[in-house]
Amino acid sequence: MDPHGALYLQIADTLAQSIRAGTLARGERMPSVRDLARRHGVSVSTAVQAYRSLEDAQLIEARPRSGYFVAARPPRLPEPEVSRPPERSLPVDLGEVAAHMIRVGHDPQYISFGAACPSADLFDNDRVRRTVSRAIQRNRALLTHYPVGPGQEALRRVIARQALRLGCPLDPSRILVSNGCLESITLALRAATEPGDIVALESPTYFGFLEILENLRLRALEIPTHPRTGLSLDALQLALDTQPVRAVLAVPTLSNPLGSCMPQTERRRLAQMMSAHGIPLIEDVIYNELAEQDDKRRAVKSFDETGHVMLCGSFSKTVSPGIRLGWIEGGRWHDKVARLKAATSGGQTPVMELALADLLSQPGYESGHRHLRSVIAARVDQARGVIARSFPKGTRVTDPPGGFILWVELPAALDTRALFEACLAERICIAPGALFSATDRYRHCVRLGVGGRWDDAQVRALGRVGEIAESLLQAQRPSAAAAAFRAERIRSAV
Repeated sequence: MDPHGALYLQIADTLAQSIRAGTLARGERMPSVRDLARRHGVSVSTAVQAYRSLEDAQLIEARPRSGYFVAARPPRLPEPEVSRPPERSLPVDLGEVAAHMIRVGHDPQYISFGAACPSADLFDNDRVRRTVSRAIQRNRALLTHYPVGPGQEALRRVIARQALRLGCPLDPSRILVSNGCLESITLALRAATEPGDIVALESPTYFGFLEILENLRLRALEIPTHPRTGLSLDALQLALDTQPVRAVLAVPTLSNPLGSCMPQTERRRLAQMMSAHGIPLIEDVIYNELAEQDDKRRAVKSFDETGHVMLCGSFSKTVSPGIRLGWIEGGRWHDKVARLKAATSGGQTPVMELALADLLSQPGYESGHRHLRSVIAARVDQARGVIARSFPKGTRVTDPPGGFILWVELPAALDTRALFEACLAERICIAPGALFSATDRYRHCVRLGVGGRWDDAQVRALGRVGEIAESLLQAQRPSAAAAAFRAERIRSAV
């Protein structure tokens, strides 16, 4: 994007944050275009572009001969309860549901809310294609070289520069390039644990983490997690004091599936806890750039003074989902991670590494993030409005400060595995809550991803999910009433 585009998006992003925070209330009149231009020292055309961006995000509306006003926001539904997982560790056995959901979630014949990945239309596909083509033309000799080592130095240097945005001054020589963030997390767990060890993690947590634990034969100790502030450090401290936890795996910024963000004071405390107990925090920062506020993007690693935080990331959610490259800075476990990486999968395709380094270095990188955050925030707002209108009474839903994932808590009587099957019959895919825990505690919850294709068909399908949920509940009520009647007859007879 050109510098003027970056400028109007900066203005739009600042106003969007004020609207979402409630500083600018619904129905409130916005400054005139000329006033906005004068306040920010920009041209009238730039101010108009900023307002058009906010209109596209459905945050403001134009009224004829009256100007711009803050649009009505979706009704605020109650948020889900703080999780209360069991206090003991459990082996993981997800069965085939996760694999089935992933297959269907990526099938173009289905409308999918099951996948937690952004659609291609959110990215500049031509830009990515040109960059990859240029990297191949300039480095075609590398296509016949066997890749070894930690990854191309150019990419590792760019990653270190990007990590400064997370508050982390990293040494490029200690960064390893991987085949995606999940491989980075797998390497970190292998370096820090042995089969049978206990790993503490959020509850609910990303089912991909549980699959890794299952494959490595590790036990999951789920820690109570708040839908806004994330992992309970008091509960984690109790677990560390009473159980032989060998590692902590967490997503402090926009956790999957809750979208919670840990306060900075808690991030500092978490780093200190890891150092005091001499165990690693494996920190996933894949969503940090999608957080709407700068303070929520700062990593726990930025407070790490002893090397007990292992940092894992990738750019598949923010730059190009098709470039499957991640990275890891292994802290005290760097050497072991490097040996495991070399023995397990060796190097990546160097040409793609150089293409990614080019993409991350091009002008407009930050303005692209602003645009992405603005677009998906509008989708999340619209989705929450649909949920408020169409889902059963008593539904709770998260309100994350960024990202494209919503965690929906339905009435306790509803089994979302049955909802999953009923939705599949209408070619709609959701992610049932049972996937996000080694326990049975989230059978009445679903995760909804709204980062995929988004148009009127998706909006109607989301409303249909709520209608199906209501019909399943209605079908259960007569049988529940009959059971209550039989119980009363028995008590009367006695």
